[in-house]
Amino acid sequence: MILDSGDPQLYDIRTRAKGPKGALPLTAEMLLTRPSGDLFGLTQDAGMGWDPAKLSGKEFLILSTHGGIRAADGTPVALGYHTGHWEVGLLMQAAAEELKSADAVPFAAYCTDPCDGRTQGTNGMFDSLPYRNDAATIFRRLIRSLPTRRGVMGVATCDKGLPAMMMALAAMSDLPCILVPGGVTLLAEEGEDAARIQSIGARFAHNQITLEYASDMGCRACGSPGGGCQFLGTAATSQVVGEALGMSLPHSALAPSGHPIWLDMARRSARALLALDSRGIHMRDILTDAAVRNAMVVHAAFGGSTNLILHLSAVAHAAGLRRPTAEDWARINRQVPRIVDCLPNGPMNFATVQVFLAGAVPEVMLHLRRAGLLETEALTVSGETLGRTLDWWESSERRALLMQQLQTRDGIDPRDVILDPQTASQRGLTSTVCFPTGNLAPLGSVIKSTAIDASVVDADGVYRKTGPARVFLTEPAAVAAIKAGEIKGGDVLVLICRGPLGSGMEETYQVTSALKYLDFGKHVAVLTDARFSGVSTGACIGHVSPEALAGGPIGKVRDGDLIEIAVDRNRLEGSVNLVTAAGGVEEGSRILKQCSPRPDLAPDPAPPADTRLWAALQDASGGPWGGSVYDVESILKVLEAGKRTLAESQTGTTT
Repeated sequence: MILDSGDPQLYDIRTRAKGPKGALPLTAEMLLTRPSGDLFGLTQDAGMGWDPAKLSGKEFLILSTHGGIRAADGTPVALGYHTGHWEVGLLMQAAAEELKSADAVPFAAYCTDPCDGRTQGTNGMFDSLPYRNDAATIFRRLIRSLPTRRGVMGVATCDKGLPAMMMALAAMSDLPCILVPGGVTLLAEEGEDAARIQSIGARFAHNQITLEYASDMGCRACGSPGGGCQFLGTAATSQVVGEALGMSLPHSALAPSGHPIWLDMARRSARALLALDSRGIHMRDILTDAAVRNAMVVHAAFGGSTNLILHLSAVAHAAGLRRPTAEDWARINRQVPRIVDCLPNGPMNFATVQVFLAGAVPEVMLHLRRAGLLETEALTVSGETLGRTLDWWESSERRALLMQQLQTRDGIDPRDVILDPQTASQRGLTSTVCFPTGNLAPLGSVIKSTAIDASVVDADGVYRKTGPARVFLTEPAAVAAIKAGEIKGGDVLVLICRGPLGSGMEETYQVTSALKYLDFGKHVAVLTDARFSGVSTGACIGHVSPEALAGGPIGKVRDGDLIEIAVDRNRLEGSVNLVTAAGGVEEGSRILKQCSPRPDLAPDPAPPADTRLWAALQDASGGPWGGSVYDVESILKVLEAGKRTLAESQTGTTT
């Protein structure tokens, strides 16, 4: 029954209970000087079952993005949004048990995160990037709401939850904090990876796969129940960047979820947090300008997701540090060779767990240190400088045994996964991020140049394309055109009104994945004011600024207009211009100045008020190039100026 269960035992209700045994470890000084909240907190701790005699231990907070409900044997009772947060509760438990064994008092709190893969092509994507700021706010509020905490551990793994956690920890400058990345999922023994599988709809529409194949492969792409995706997308790149910042223990990024080595990372992180507290080492000692530069250098060496241009700037802002500019990113990517061969960059496309076995971040850093590209005096949460942790890694048993296992179990030479710079250059690994400008992107744009198919790049390392524009104002319309065969090789697919003001700056992997796995897709370029998934590949130019709805010239492009793209993958220079057959770039620029924006430009009607508010606040704070953060001082100045203007318009006076 719904209204009543008919069970008479339900009505045996008591109004009193004996309560916990024992007594709180109070002193007269505590009663006289401590706030009532501290004292009542101890009462509640005992009420939850903690031994009152042990409540005098130091309190530490463990924050997580854990999602779903797992039975004791790991089977699902209620699903999470994604595998990335499905098992991280086990990391929390391992860390908490370690803290408890050291007579500390652990607390745990949660703010789960969405999945960009699940929301691709849906209105859920309108909440993707805005969620990051909201979650960071919640994490910060949770930290402040436990005033007695001595330090904080953050456990997270995926696209927005992990950047949000880093932002929250970065803001805790006066506390010891440590980041525990949630790891990665395994490859299926027989099946596609989680990147390729997201294109089954487009491939089926073009008769490249059968319904049976799509159903079978779609079932098994996640080889294990926990961990972030197997490719170097935003989730995995965020783990790498977190470790490169010094916020995580060495060789913790990309650990295989559910494995003993993964749980051991959580236990050691708990011990490290205790040590940081005892030594008085706080976040401000670890997150420095040198740490941010190291993270940018490691990002370039890995060939990481372009979304970290947003997220690392946001972390730097939270820490009160200078936010990297596009010029900073360009300079570092020109200096730093890409030396990691990992999905989706290739050429061999190894999985993230195989990168972990090959040594992951510390192994890459050994090469970077030899090249003189790292700030080795930067402090890490190990309590040691980066230089000393790399000395340990170079001669460690851990390094030797894991590399041997990769060779024995998968038949892969670790030196083919993480290459020395000379070998990487010989094999055609090129640097990652390029920032094309031009008359269609006067304030810049972003392309992951290393992900352009090598077969469409000229012998001099330059990707050149001139083709007619096919303009779309929504992602579903663009995807429908791709599936219907209306997009042809040689076209430039222009997707506008998808920036922050249009749709919350949605991620458009549904478009890029469809093109990647279609035969003609490498001959199509994408130009948009939206952003891309970290696993996107191809000639995909995003973050076009100004966006169409902010008056950007991209909002003037019509179907059939000729667009010229050039991206030099060696010099990391690029341009994207409207041109004419006769007058070239100069004539195209003249046309753009004279013509009006398209009459159909409009924000998507679906984004909720929450996302519209986020778009306005981040726009007042520097926009995507500033990390899409909330810069309170800038927002207050804009609000005050607006209030003055409104007052003047109402009174007819000028101040």
